[in-house]
Amino acid sequence: MREEQVTQTFFQFGVFPQHERSNHFANVSNMIDQHPEIIQLVALDLRVCGEKKENKKGAGRNGISAESILRCAILKRMYVGVSYYGLEFDLIDRESFRTFSKLEIGKTPTKSTLQRTISAIGPETWEAINRVLVQHAREEGVEDGSVIRIDSTVVEALMHEPTDNSLLNDAVRVMARLFRDIRKLPGGAGFRWKNYERRAKRHSFDIQFCKNDDVRKDLYKNLLGFTKKTADALENALNEPFHLSSIDGIAWGSRVTTFVPLVRRVIDQCERRVFNGEKVPARDKLVSLFEYHADIIIKGSRGVEFGHKINITSTPSNLITDLVIEAGNPADSERLMPMLKRHTEQFGSPPKQVACDGGYASARNLADAKELGVKDMAFHKKCHLSVEDMCESEAVYNTLRNFRAGIEANISCLKRAYGLSRCNWRGLRHFQAYVWSAAVAYNLATLARLCTS
Repeated sequence: MREEQVTQTFFQFGVFPQHERSNHFANVSNMIDQHPEIIQLVALDLRVCGEKKENKKGAGRNGISAESILRCAILKRMYVGVSYYGLEFDLIDRESFRTFSKLEIGKTPTKSTLQRTISAIGPETWEAINRVLVQHAREEGVEDGSVIRIDSTVVEALMHEPTDNSLLNDAVRVMARLFRDIRKLPGGAGFRWKNYERRAKRHSFDIQFCKNDDVRKDLYKNLLGFTKKTADALENALNEPFHLSSIDGIAWGSRVTTFVPLVRRVIDQCERRVFNGEKVPARDKLVSLFEYHADIIIKGSRGVEFGHKINITSTPSNLITDLVIEAGNPADSERLMPMLKRHTEQFGSPPKQVACDGGYASARNLADAKELGVKDMAFHKKCHLSVEDMCESEAVYNTLRNFRAGIEANISCLKRAYGLSRCNWRGLRHFQAYVWSAAVAYNLATLARLCTS
């Protein structure tokens, strides 16, 4: 018989609901419980960043535990589409989320607290956590590191596709914002400057749709003039007394001294490209004033991407045992031996069998890998290398070549389910932490399936 009204009930705290996905949460939670040392790593990062602030008497409200912060960060990576606002609500609303995070009812962190604490976990800590998980897999007999596969992919940075006019417009816009911030400083309320923000925006728009080269150069000349005048005026503002009159003024000056040199680089590369007709090398280009660490990546026959190339090492168990976030756009062939040496340091011995993409293939790499101790080395494309030189037999080569294809599934899963297609955190360290946290969440989910099956 159907009841007309709901009778209020209370769930048992700390117990996961009986459901397939809740069981998966429970397995991941048990994996974390087995390694309290990773909680200590997170606690150290939070302590360094000053998460817990107590007064001289030791009073004040205690912050969220380091373990709960780590667990919330893993939830954020497992549900990559959820925002911090959405995670805040889910921690209140979902029994499984709250139980997994070990949060008491009524003590759910706000979105700002979640953002501040999760972003405080550094990339070195995430990498150390990943090594703990890999060691756990070795102890459980899931992985021994004797067979690996290596491939590279690109993680895009949080930026739009750059053009000279958009970079100049962004420069004027941000410098105008810095000028407005002067009025908030002590003694800067009456400060005045010439604002070129609207004119720069209009010129940038006209350049985008201009079809006449001469007219476009005239527009660029005016836009460069607006940018130079604004940058000069901003540097001159550093001589005003309000610059060093307060802590806020010193912080403002630090922002100016960081940003203006970037603007000068944008001006220089625009003049070289538009007026001098030079082809500025990719290593000298600045593609974003905000994500200025981003590299220009051209991988194969695909289009241009802006972010960082990463090299990934995977195993038959589908664990991501190692990854490296590269600087610049090094050729894959240059990165094979460093990846093999990192693996050897981590596992204490070189792998017996290695499968790689064709981009890593070269006679020098094959010889160096054999000298390191690799028995069978299979490249997806032979590149004039014989099977006899690479592997023991044709059958072994075919097996390793087919095994290599599995890393494409690993990369696809990282990109689709763990957000590795595009980093939405700002700054290089946060970019690195974002990539490593995705690998940790992926490995936790993989180990939870392997160790309970």
